[in-house]
Amino acid sequence: MMIHNIPKPDISPAFTVEDIHKIREWNYERLRDATPEERHADTERRAEAGRRAIEELRRSKGVLV
Repeated sequence: MMIHNIPKPDISPAFTVEDIHKIREWNYERLRDATPEERHADTERRAEAGRRAIEELRRSKGVLV
């Protein structure tokens, strides 16, 4: 796998444009040598945590989809 293990950038509490640039650079460096399949697998793996969090919030609030 060609996804590099690079530490996440420090993000300011104000979340500025500079923070967005840091995130984009971090993501580029992590995935620069990855194949399209590796990129897709990484995106799906990382998105699953977000999907679970959303589902838990929906369940806790009694929202059905």
